[in-house]
Amino acid sequence: MNDAEKYMSGSNAGTVAVSPEESGEVKAVGIRVRGRVQGVGFRPFICRLAVEHGITGWVENDNLGVLVHAVGNGKQIEAFVRAIGERKPVAASIESLDVYRVDRDETRADQDKARADREKHPTFTIRESRILSDAMTEVGPDIAVCRECLSDMKQQQHRLDYPLINCTHCGPRFSIVRSIPYDRERTTMSAFEMCDTCRKEYEDIRDRRFHAQPVACNACGPQYRFHMAGREPERVSGTSFLLAARLIDRGKILAMKGIGGYFLACDAMNEGAVLRLRQRKQRDAKPFAVMFRDEHVLQQFASCSREELDAVRSWRRPIVLLPLTGKIPEAVNGGLATVGAMLPYMPVHYLLFERLRTPVLVMTSGNLSEEPVIKGDREAAEKLGRVADAFLYHDREISNRIDDSVVAVVNRKERLYRRSRGYVPQPVYVDRDVEGIFATGADLKGCFCIGKGNQAVMSQHIGDLENLETEKFYREALGMFRKLYRFQPGLVVCDLHPDYYSTAMAAETGVPVIRAQHHHAHIVSCMAEHGLNGEVIGISMDGTGYGPDHQVWGGEFLICSSDSFKRYGHFDYVPLPGMDKAVKEPWRMGLVYLNRAFGEKLFDLGIPFTQQLEKREAEAVLYAADRHINTCMTSSAGRLFDAVAALLGICRVNRFEAEAPMRLEALMDPHSGGGYDIQQSDPLNFNGVIGQVVEDLRRGTPPPVISARFHHTVVSVFQIMARKMRDETGLNRVVLSGGTFQNRFLLGRTENLLRDEDFEVFTHEQVPASDGGIALGQLMIGAAKKDQLCV
Repeated sequence: MNDAEKYMSGSNAGTVAVSPEESGEVKAVGIRVRGRVQGVGFRPFICRLAVEHGITGWVENDNLGVLVHAVGNGKQIEAFVRAIGERKPVAASIESLDVYRVDRDETRADQDKARADREKHPTFTIRESRILSDAMTEVGPDIAVCRECLSDMKQQQHRLDYPLINCTHCGPRFSIVRSIPYDRERTTMSAFEMCDTCRKEYEDIRDRRFHAQPVACNACGPQYRFHMAGREPERVSGTSFLLAARLIDRGKILAMKGIGGYFLACDAMNEGAVLRLRQRKQRDAKPFAVMFRDEHVLQQFASCSREELDAVRSWRRPIVLLPLTGKIPEAVNGGLATVGAMLPYMPVHYLLFERLRTPVLVMTSGNLSEEPVIKGDREAAEKLGRVADAFLYHDREISNRIDDSVVAVVNRKERLYRRSRGYVPQPVYVDRDVEGIFATGADLKGCFCIGKGNQAVMSQHIGDLENLETEKFYREALGMFRKLYRFQPGLVVCDLHPDYYSTAMAAETGVPVIRAQHHHAHIVSCMAEHGLNGEVIGISMDGTGYGPDHQVWGGEFLICSSDSFKRYGHFDYVPLPGMDKAVKEPWRMGLVYLNRAFGEKLFDLGIPFTQQLEKREAEAVLYAADRHINTCMTSSAGRLFDAVAALLGICRVNRFEAEAPMRLEALMDPHSGGGYDIQQSDPLNFNGVIGQVVEDLRRGTPPPVISARFHHTVVSVFQIMARKMRDETGLNRVVLSGGTFQNRFLLGRTENLLRDEDFEVFTHEQVPASDGGIALGQLMIGAAKKDQLCV
């Protein structure tokens, strides 16, 4: 029988007739597939594979994953099952694949039953989805448009230049889903009835859009509209896209609705346009992400390793931090040595670039400073009308707002800095039952985590929980996850900090609450990624974390297990004068560290930093610090980096979070080796290091060399402490976590040197090292401690 004869016409969607085998034992098996197998074209893939291998039966989605009923002889079944794992769709992830006999033994009666089953199902069918229980399968993340759809956009008459084209291999998923199992009627595409042409494709197993839930075209699908700010919308057309492109080329700002929210775009090579965008968006200095027309243009501006290129063009299409080699206006990235680069991932991006003169766009979140990305059309008109000169938006509702993800490659591994589009809601599979545990996360880089069976499901990046709009987004996302996963919390885990919004959220739930120490949670989050049990050496470095002694921790060396930790050592405490003000004004930390190293002589050092101080103000700060007026003590690694950046004159005031450490890293001369002498003390005292930094400044050593020496010194501290902890405890596994390890030099160098000393080193890959990954650690601490609760 040839391929053409295998297909059956008619209204029975997703059904294929096959010829039975002439010989061989016929048997029926059930195949249960768990993982990311919904919304990624898995059922159509199974259906085609069954046809190829002469298998009859059916496949269905349910809330456990995908279930296959397959009938064939032994060789057919074996080859079919093997092919499922070997040829799965690119965006699919199989966590487990279990095969079991429907006919339980080898008796003739069972073989006759299997043959009868084959006669009953002489076809292979995609069946309607079922809801079985509260157990859940994975929800598919949003997938960048595929090459085949881009080709169809220029060849299929009903989809010519259709800006929302998709198929089973690409398109919106999480952003449009309302509930699962993943079917069209449970997404925001339910508002759009398929035309006859799309319906035919949807029901034809030979078609790439076979059972593609968001399938649509120019005749029946959602449409983009273009309008100038303050004017009536116009239905989109090729001319309208040309108008949008011309608007950007004239230096104007376009608000465009994307997959998970609105974005603001302008010509990245037009510094005036970029500065206007900064002013209107109220974003003074934080670097903008940049979208390049294609890989060729990207490589004219940034250098890419093979791993970085793989990341930037993957189906997830994240923003990738790359070394900048070409010239872009300083207004784009604030003069840093890197650029956040991405390639087009929606059809509309390609349509715009076809008509643009500029090959590089600033593409930043559609919001005002510190607020979440806007997803609603009315809110966009109200808030972005003051920012954008024109709007390009579609009429498909966004169910779940989701921003772009950000990654970097260190030691040839992809590291997540912001986990969102393309990665969420993919779970982290853990080695214990976390059912019913809700981890609230931290207030910076807010992200929560819920437990379903052995799946830790983390929310998308929400943002800093410091304003009402972000708090609303947190509640909105939590409500959606509870609905989507049928989640009912029985235990909540939150941070120790009494004033966190996320801590207050825990109290609202009315269920038992466990408070997890911030840096313990950092280490356990990385342990969870790697399935580590027992005790480890934990090096947790960041800016702020509340300690049990009511001080601000941040430079911590811990002995950790999932349910407990011991503070082995830490950076020495220094005053944090003005509390949050000191975080925003690094010069205060520079002053404090100088005072500890030199006392009253600091004003006579003759370095630019002290010469630029307003002495009366500096004395007032030191007076308050000495008498603990509006001051606490901190062991923060972030504040030490702030101090050195201020002393070098590269950042006296942070205009965005972690600007000082970022500029210090960007400044360093990578070819300068060696570090400063380290003073052995308990706790670790950096007075001597600060003294050597000042000596270098006084002798005219270039700041890039000083920065390199300081970075090497910090790595040496990590080495020394890891050796000491191993010698005293016998532990050999080292876990690195905390936002400081988003410094690529620190992470890469520390990882390599510790491995050279035969340590087993574990670092983050699936979740951010920063507070964006801390909820995973909280969840696992809760799972370890829940049996200890008396409730």
